[in-house]
Amino acid sequence: MKITVLLTTLMLTASALTAGSVLDVPVKDIKGKDTSLKPYAGKVILVVNVASKCGLTPQYKGLEAAYQKYKDQGLVVAGFPCNQFGKQEPGTNEEILSFCSTKYNVTFPMFDKLEVNGAGRHPLYKELIGSGGKDIGWNFGKFLIGRDGKVIARFEPRTSPDAPEVVKAIEAALAAK
Repeated sequence: MKITVLLTTLMLTASALTAGSVLDVPVKDIKGKDTSLKPYAGKVILVVNVASKCGLTPQYKGLEAAYQKYKDQGLVVAGFPCNQFGKQEPGTNEEILSFCSTKYNVTFPMFDKLEVNGAGRHPLYKELIGSGGKDIGWNFGKFLIGRDGKVIARFEPRTSPDAPEVVKAIEAALAAK
């Protein structure tokens, strides 16, 4: 019994010591390469679950505009395709990348398709949402991550990237050094 308790305690302690921020969660880029958000440490990151065949898809234009406007100040937009809402992202990663770059001139980093809700929720979204947090409502839900790797704001899908509250949050996060 004491050995079991000791082992459990050691495992929990090791897990706590190795647990990092949202930046440490393994993901794949849109080309299938293993990565994480760690390369963007020290930057402000706007994580967005995206879809190509959604009524909100034109938000790609606003996301790219925000990226272009603020990237030199340290903003990164990170697009994570998701097919959980109305099957509005059915394409392969290659098709998604082609669509985004040709239709909306997207140059911000895109990542592998993942699930944001349910039993298959990707560990990145588990970290973003946190325990007890509410599910993502639809495509184009947004999380703003500060330079310290912590979530500082969440915006609902219908809130456009150029909405005053989003711009204000991005600018405040960029100003925080």
